[in-house]
Parts: sequence; structure tokens; C-alpha cells
Amino acid sequence: MIRVELPHHLRTLARVGHEITVDVAGEPTLRAVFDALEARYPMLRGTIRDHETQKRRPFLRFYACSEDWSHEPPDTSLPREVATGKEPLLVVGV
Repeated sequence: MIRVELPHHLRTLARVGHEITVDVAGEPTLRAVFDALEARYPMLRGTIRDHETQKRRPFLRFYACSEDWSHEPPDTSLPREVATGKEPLLVVGV
């Protein structure tokens, strides 16, 4: 179970609270988390990453364990603390 914190505008769109959880099958990566997030909350599709290119949307940043993951390749494994649910993956609007 991966914990994800979304910025206010995406929480409002998805009608969720401050933190949500998603199940990821296989290796927990940014791509896997966002695939699971978009499958569970289809209204978020295209808001975090572009439909076609799968690149991060401007003005959004990703943080894991207090480190900026915004420019990491999407298939990079997330830190153990995020993968185990100890720490959330933060999606931050800037």
C-alpha cells in the first residue's frame, strides 16, 4: 500500500482527503503509482502527467523521503520507506 498526498486542487477534483492509498502490483515506481492512482481516480488522468508523453505536468513536483523525485525516470524504484507505506509520496503544486 502506497500513501500519496495530493495538492488541494487535485484533492478537490478527486473528492478525497489529504492522503490517499493505492495498491501497486510489482515494483513500486512513480509510473506504477500514477497508473494505480489514475485507475482508481479516473478524473485525475492527465492532471499529474501528460496523456501522450507521460511527462510530469508543469507546476507539479514529486517528493519521496524529503528528496525531489520530479526529474527521476518514471521506472526508478521508489525508496523503501515509501514502498512500505512508512512515508508518503508527495505530489506538490508549485
